[in-house]
Amino acid sequence: MLSTYGYMLDFIFICVFIVVAAVLKAKISILRKWIIPTAMLAGFLGMFLGPEFLNIVPLNFDRLGNLVYHLMGIGFIAMSLKERETTNNPGVVNSGLIIVSTYIIQAIVGLGIMMILVATLYPNLFQGIGLLLPLGFGQGPGQAYSIGSSWEALGIRDGGNLGLAVAGLGFVWATFIGIILMNVLSRKKDYALKYTKEDEDDGQAEALKVAKKEGILADAIDKITYQIAIIGVIYMITYLTLFIIDKYLTPLGGTFETLAQVLIGFHFIIGSLYAMLFRAIIKKLDRSGWKLEHSPDNYLLSRISGAAFDFMITASIAAISIYSLKEYAAPILIFTTVGGIVTILFMLWIVPRSFPQDKLPNVLGFYGMLTGTISTGLALVKGVDPKFKSNTADNLVVGSASAIIFGFPMLLVLNIPIDGYRQGRPELYWLTLAIFIVYFALLVGVLMFRTRAKKQ
Repeated sequence: MLSTYGYMLDFIFICVFIVVAAVLKAKISILRKWIIPTAMLAGFLGMFLGPEFLNIVPLNFDRLGNLVYHLMGIGFIAMSLKERETTNNPGVVNSGLIIVSTYIIQAIVGLGIMMILVATLYPNLFQGIGLLLPLGFGQGPGQAYSIGSSWEALGIRDGGNLGLAVAGLGFVWATFIGIILMNVLSRKKDYALKYTKEDEDDGQAEALKVAKKEGILADAIDKITYQIAIIGVIYMITYLTLFIIDKYLTPLGGTFETLAQVLIGFHFIIGSLYAMLFRAIIKKLDRSGWKLEHSPDNYLLSRISGAAFDFMITASIAAISIYSLKEYAAPILIFTTVGGIVTILFMLWIVPRSFPQDKLPNVLGFYGMLTGTISTGLALVKGVDPKFKSNTADNLVVGSASAIIFGFPMLLVLNIPIDGYRQGRPELYWLTLAIFIVYFALLVGVLMFRTRAKKQ
């Protein structure tokens, strides 16, 4: 009987960690002053209480990794199901360009440093590990674990755990370094916020009241039950797509096998695309007069995605295995440190040029998201813009959707280093680096052109 409790026990432990972390944040003043997400604090509790430190809680790293993988898919599907008005908003495109150009510069730093280290000090390591920098920093633990795990099937040892380690260090940059950055920038005159108390807008609070009212039980089925059911159906379609990809591409071997594993790692993007397609179909049916009694609810979907990401963050940090990182510890510390510094400098250069009206919250929001997750980005924004009166929250959320389009070429380029590793062709690493440099220049060029055109 008790043997069936494997995944449930890990889930229960995560719940306990989150509750304890919430209590600690409420009672310990220093934790209240520092912008540390409760889920992140819960994850570190799990790490220290787990098998590799105090060995009090019998966590299973493989099961936690699987939870991270699936929670990422669920969270992104829930986010993508939300209805947003994105037309005629230049911030949507600019935000997407900023997000993807940051991914690319992080990829250039990570891959470039690993190529140098392999050529000098660590000849037996895989240069492509440096690409975990944009995955762990820029996209979060779910993506880093997904792609790292898919590499394991291609011969890369501990790929999933390496992804979680990079993402964990990204959270350190997003929170501790982010707080320092917030305090430094908030003292600069040119970063001062332009709002006054008279600008207060209670529209958000009113919208929240309406959303809560709409979320009440309407008939025989609870609205949140329906939202979860929609997510489940879309996730089933995502699984069937991945099943077909794996069945028909993997047997072909070579590049096709690599592409199949990468697509399986990017399951959250496939799920997001299906969710957006579902939302578009529902919208078209509404306009034609065939309205469903139930429809996706933005408020409830926000709560579901938020819960999925909170549990995902806790599980991802608790699942980091320190002992399996010995071989890569020094290289990871080197390229994450350089990557963190470069990310700060790039944010300070690119964001004020794209969003001059709300420089402070946008710099902090994009930095927090591109070293951690959207939750850490919003946490930093809340420190300087507690009522979210700036456009930062919309830029982060809607920009993430447009980033899927701009970032798709990156999905294809990720195949090249793996092929270089499997075929013993180091020139493919140079090809990958060159493609990233050209693509980065193109994205930044487009962004600068749009910014100048807007000023004129």
